[in-house]
Parts: sequence; structure tokens; C-alpha cells
Amino acid sequence: MAMGSVIRSAVRLGTSGPANPCYSRTLSNLNSPLGYWSVRGLSAHCKNNMIFRQLFDRESCTYTYLLADEESKEAVLIDPVIELAERDAKLVEELGLNLKYVMNTHVHADHITGTGLLKKLVPGCQSLLSKASSGQADVLVEPGEEVTFGEQKLEVRATPGHTNGCVTYVCHDQKTAFTGDALLIRGCGRTDFQEGSADTLYDSVHGQILSLPDDYTLYPAHDYKGLTATTVEEEKKFNPRLTKSKEEFIDIMNNLGLPYPKKIDVSLPANLVCGLYNLPDDLAAKLE
Repeated sequence: MAMGSVIRSAVRLGTSGPANPCYSRTLSNLNSPLGYWSVRGLSAHCKNNMIFRQLFDRESCTYTYLLADEESKEAVLIDPVIELAERDAKLVEELGLNLKYVMNTHVHADHITGTGLLKKLVPGCQSLLSKASSGQADVLVEPGEEVTFGEQKLEVRATPGHTNGCVTYVCHDQKTAFTGDALLIRGCGRTDFQEGSADTLYDSVHGQILSLPDDYTLYPAHDYKGLTATTVEEEKKFNPRLTKSKEEFIDIMNNLGLPYPKKIDVSLPANLVCGLYNLPDDLAAKLE
């Protein structure tokens, strides 16, 4: 599947699957403009009371996650992108969900968040961000707190290093975690700008993410190679950076030689205020 295709991974967590459910995936609808991964039975331990959608932005390779409690229909959106806010709002409506929170794992530098626009498109939902990010939101969360929607709970874990305000949202009942840019599939977020620290990131990932049980499924905020999810066990075995010693890791991160993010000067100031500052004309028009 080409990276230019939209990946929409759809699953009701806990549905029955093949013998090795953590790794079985069925690819379908590839000929559709909105081709998607249909992922079934991500974990043998998942309960069947959460609705899950993994949505993809072609340009920034960002994953947005829609989670909902099946009984109450309360829902949250994690890491939305402003250009695709209307897609997300439409899906919420189609599924008959009550969007409670639009939340981010951190203040992004590579895209403008869809939070502000979604608050207009879906009246009544609230923005949510970590207090350590120094951004504005209706709800500011701190480590150890829980984000609740229906019977579902997401534990907030501080995972700074990519930015000071990075958090990972962990759903223990579903054995899943949403790692933002702190931990990617076989990689991690860069640490050479925006308060980055390789030393801090190494400790965060090992202390707050890779310390989770091996069978937890991990969902990142980005992927550039067409992968959709990983596990704690996989990253402890195969992550080419985080399987190294801290000294080796710091050396790797200090010598990546990555270009300056092309959207950072527009994205950062906007994302500190829910994606509502100094927007390009085409995006600002959507808020009028």
C-alpha cells in the first residue's frame, strides 16, 4: 500500500480473531479513495466495549485516534489535524458519538492541530492538553490523572524529551497506549528543537512506556513507513535506538542531521492556542 493512501484502521476492541490476534490484520478496500486497514482482535485481553478508529493524514503522516465507549457513546479524539477536522467531525456524527474531549499528546511542530476547528464543528466538546506543555486548553492534565469517557479511562503519563509537555495516554483495560512522538514504531521523536532532550526522552520511554507489560499495544502519533502499531515487547527487542545504552542513544540523537521542520514556525504558535493563531487564509476561513 502506498504511503499516499489514507489508512483508516477500524476495530471494535475485543472482537474475536485468529490464533495470534495481536498481529493479525486484514487489508481491505484498497481500491477506495479511503482505503483502510481493518484490524481485528488486536489483543486477546481487550474488552469489547470500546469503539476504535485509527485515521491518517497523508501530508504529515500523522495518526489521529477516535476512541469511544460503546455503551455511553462518549468519545475522545487524540491528535487531530486541522485539514482533516471535517472528516473527523463527520465520522463522529455518523457513528452517533458524543465527542467529549479533543486532546493532544503534545504541542506539535509538523502540523496545526484540529482542536479549535473541531470545537466549532462539534459544539460542546472540550480541548485537553498537558499542563506542562504551557499551551491553552479547556482542560489541563497532569501525570497520574485520568481522562474518562463513559466507562473508559486513559491514564496520563509524562513522557517529556521530544517536548517538555509530551504525555502518553494509557488504557489499561484495553492494554493499549497512545505514545505521541515520544515512542514511534522502531524509532522515537527528535530531540534537537522545541525543548528536546535525548537524555530525558530515554528515561521517559524506558520508565513510562517500555515499563508497561510486554503485551500492551502501542499507537504512535506518526509513521513514515506504512506501519500502524507495535507492542512493548517488539520495541524492547527491535527499536534500533532505544535498545542501546543511554550514552549510545544520546550520541545517535545528537547526530541525526535532520532538517528544520518546514511547518514549525506556523504550527507552534497556533498549537499553543488550540490551532487558532495566525492561520493560513484557507484554514482561517473555516472558522468564520
